[in-house]
Amino acid sequence: MAQPKQKLKRAIVFPDIHFPLHDEKALSCALQAIGIVKPEIYINIGDVGEWHNFSAWKYKGKKLPSLEFQLPYCDQDIDDVNEGLDRIDAELDKHKVEKRYMLQGNHEIWMDNFVDKYPYMKDYTFPKACRIKERGYKYYEYNVPLKIGKINFLHGAYATTYHAKKHLETYGANIMYGHTHDVQRHTLTKLDAGTIGAWGIGCLKDMSREKNKWLRGRLHNWNHAFSIITWFPNGNFQVEVIEIVNGKCTVWGNLVEA
Repeated sequence: MAQPKQKLKRAIVFPDIHFPLHDEKALSCALQAIGIVKPEIYINIGDVGEWHNFSAWKYKGKKLPSLEFQLPYCDQDIDDVNEGLDRIDAELDKHKVEKRYMLQGNHEIWMDNFVDKYPYMKDYTFPKACRIKERGYKYYEYNVPLKIGKINFLHGAYATTYHAKKHLETYGANIMYGHTHDVQRHTLTKLDAGTIGAWGIGCLKDMSREKNKWLRGRLHNWNHAFSIITWFPNGNFQVEVIEIVNGKCTVWGNLVEA
């Protein structure tokens, strides 16, 4: 006798978008996937913005200009990221995705550092400038793990060659992260915990040389991707990392094209 279908909980996870340096085709594919998956949960794993104008690197080796000079550029960063978040939120609203999580990335920390330098500019922290609470997100500070079922999510703590192995050995639990912009997986079997895994899930950032001049022409191993998580009633889960190639991917047999 056939078993009745169970309603399984699902999430869609977006890594490292870096508005306004996002890849438009990759983001379009990820947004379209929301309509196919219709998840209960959305997780943004951090570095939602590039935040170039908040970065200390911008003025490295130069005299730091006055705050009055910096603010119009900072305001433009905030406008760009809010515009990107509006696009994501509109798609989440359309498909009634109620549970939303925002994880702080290392680029968002640049905004905290800016406010530490100018403590009277408290409205320029990421949660305030981008109205994270008002948008309906539960916010997790940098690398504070979000645990759902038997898997943890954080932005990412390591960028070593074998970063999936490093994350798994360090945290000792199932973990998904971004930060490195490339796709990796590593598994281990522990005597008491059984098999555990770590997943690095790529990025949605523009990967071109023109938009990443800080690389100084170096090649990289980045991948466009996002992930889908399905939980079983006991907290076990299934991970699907959806790689996007030249603005195309497939989700559950559906061709998705930017």
